[in-house]
Amino acid sequence: MAYQIITDNCCDMEPAMYEKLGVTVINLTLLYKGAEHRNMDEPFLKELYNGMRSGEAATTSAVNPEGWASVIEPALEKGDDALVLAFSSGLSTTYQSAVIAATDLQDKYPERKILVVDTLCASLGQGLLLWYVCKKRDQGYSLEQLAEYCTELVPKLSHWFTVDDLMFLKRGGRISAATALVGTMLQIKPVLHVDDEGHLVSVAKARGRKASIEALAKKLGETGLPGENETVFICHGDCIEDAKYLENLVKEKYGVKEVYTYYTGGVIGSHSGPGTLALFFLGSQR
Repeated sequence: MAYQIITDNCCDMEPAMYEKLGVTVINLTLLYKGAEHRNMDEPFLKELYNGMRSGEAATTSAVNPEGWASVIEPALEKGDDALVLAFSSGLSTTYQSAVIAATDLQDKYPERKILVVDTLCASLGQGLLLWYVCKKRDQGYSLEQLAEYCTELVPKLSHWFTVDDLMFLKRGGRISAATALVGTMLQIKPVLHVDDEGHLVSVAKARGRKASIEALAKKLGETGLPGENETVFICHGDCIEDAKYLENLVKEKYGVKEVYTYYTGGVIGSHSGPGTLALFFLGSQR
């Protein structure tokens, strides 16, 4: 039975990549300068990060059940089943909305299968999961086999982040005002990751930007699965030179052959700020 893969734009891939992979994408909404934005192409993201540097604020909203239904139902009407990969339930209600939509549509289309996966991933971590899933689809995996593959892969999807400006984490409630102030004065850069429940947590501190970037690469060396990381993903909050430095580190030290790099999307970036840098790979632990 034919099926379609459906996801949301918190995968943080460029629009052309979604088309290349052959997946359907629904966009979370970003409110910026009084207008709703759903298109996260590079020109807009550059504008967004420049605006945030100047003090402009952005807010986000999750996909609601009706939104999910609008992209799932056309697949069912066509006679296809659906595999839905949703943004981490630890960071958004987007996954819960997908479950509600799937439950409602299942009653309407009892002959179809709709499987919803809580990716417990964010940004290009979710993108890396999607990339692996599409490879298995192209190898002939069934819908059920793909869903099972996701449950096996999700605990191995390592997400390691750092940010350049602690004040954005303070605004998002991730750290206290005092911690942000002292950390800024001392040039302390946090090293964060997405845990097994899909939450963003701080796990270490580095003195200075260069040290924090090197700490990301070091995590690949410490926990990366041998032979499984010829391709890794990197995202950045409009700091391409830092992304290139990280790319060179993982290639020179850890045998990485290919790196897919793109912007941290507006939904994640509106909370983490300009200068966000993240590395995604398969690890023995998250």
